[in-house]
Amino acid sequence: MTKKIRFMETVLRDGQQSQIATRMPLADMLPILKTMDKAGYHSLEMWGGATFDSCIRFLNEDPWERLRTIRQEVKNTKLQMLLRGQNLLGYKNYADDVVRDFVEKSIQNGIDIIRVFDALNDVRNLQTAIQATKEAGGHCQTAVSYTTSDFHTVDYYVALAQEMAAIGADSICIKDMAGVLTPKTGFELVSRIKKKVDLPLEVHTHATSGIAEMTYLKVAEAGADIIDTSISSFAGGTSQPATESMVMALEELGFETGIKMTEVSKIAEHFNPIRDRFREEGLLNPKVKDVEPKTLTYQVPGGMLSNLLSQLKEQNLEDKYEEVLKEIPKVRADLGYPPLVTPLSQMVGTQALMNIISQERYKLVPSEIKDYVRGLYGRPPVAIAEEIKQKIIGDEPVITERPADLIAPQLAAFAAEIDGYAKTAEDVLSYALFPQQAKDFLGRREDPFYDVPIQTVDVTIDVV
Repeated sequence: MTKKIRFMETVLRDGQQSQIATRMPLADMLPILKTMDKAGYHSLEMWGGATFDSCIRFLNEDPWERLRTIRQEVKNTKLQMLLRGQNLLGYKNYADDVVRDFVEKSIQNGIDIIRVFDALNDVRNLQTAIQATKEAGGHCQTAVSYTTSDFHTVDYYVALAQEMAAIGADSICIKDMAGVLTPKTGFELVSRIKKKVDLPLEVHTHATSGIAEMTYLKVAEAGADIIDTSISSFAGGTSQPATESMVMALEELGFETGIKMTEVSKIAEHFNPIRDRFREEGLLNPKVKDVEPKTLTYQVPGGMLSNLLSQLKEQNLEDKYEEVLKEIPKVRADLGYPPLVTPLSQMVGTQALMNIISQERYKLVPSEIKDYVRGLYGRPPVAIAEEIKQKIIGDEPVITERPADLIAPQLAAFAAEIDGYAKTAEDVLSYALFPQQAKDFLGRREDPFYDVPIQTVDVTIDVV
């Protein structure tokens, strides 16, 4: 019997997000979309993550219009997006009414599959998004945020996948945002989840640490249904392995991929000069194509490593790099081993930096870390020790309920705040997620003089 493996293409979202900070405009995508639709992909990831923010902040594009335009061009292949559970596309929890409306409008505007994850693997933070996706007729894929620690065993992840299936997931994804899933563990994890959960299983990793292709081979052998790859133009390094290379390797090993290499070659030919343009403009930093094996040692995502280095450079503290790197796993352990994925990766990295700079652990604590310890992001994988809790929030109470249960409905207030510029429900949602950026974007759209500086004339009269 021929073994099957399907591919999700990430170049329109994670591929370009990982390498050029999501700065690819829609104009670069449009000419190749019909070809991508014919290439035999399981799905095209093209929305969510930082695409929304980048569209309105840097590209002066309406992200909803991008989605509708791509949907018009892509008639046969599923369109997929990434959603941070109750955080949606932002860095904080939103009320259930905002989550439901956002999910419903995403599907109405063209999304087929919503991949939902929570940074803490707290499934309570996924429930509203799962329910809303299914009610709107979409496919909800829940993602296990993969990380490594003494607590994060294969048993833990298998149980988590079963819990996700029980609350309504249509498929499961193993989301390895740091590129730390090894071939052996990947094989065991996929094999055991497939035995316990009768749902399609997708595997997502990054090439950062240099082992992703080997991991993909082993998860394919173990029975994974789909893997995430990026066209070679934006593959490797902090992105995913190259689509063409994985197709050729797996087909030679007897897998049926459904991918038409003639079409995929055209896709690479289209994106190669776009990659070269970004390289010449300096937006494609050569470092993002590097292999960073330290990822496996420190369990830190590649993007987090480069951000850390730039933060230290700005403060002339590059000599503290190794110290901060060694502090990150300690902070993570103190905080209950959260997976290092947005927003927790940024929060843990900042706390480690502050510990080293102040030369006293937890002398300086960001407000986000305090909120995390208070329980406002969800339940940590491992209970935080009383001693650490005392250092960070003292005797303040820790909430145990689902964080969003404490948030009153927000949609009506957001609509009232942006009433002067919002024409649609989608405009209101843009504002809810990114208030200042969306206000500026919508303001410029509705008022040509919105951000024109006021000209003042200084008239001085000399009295003789």
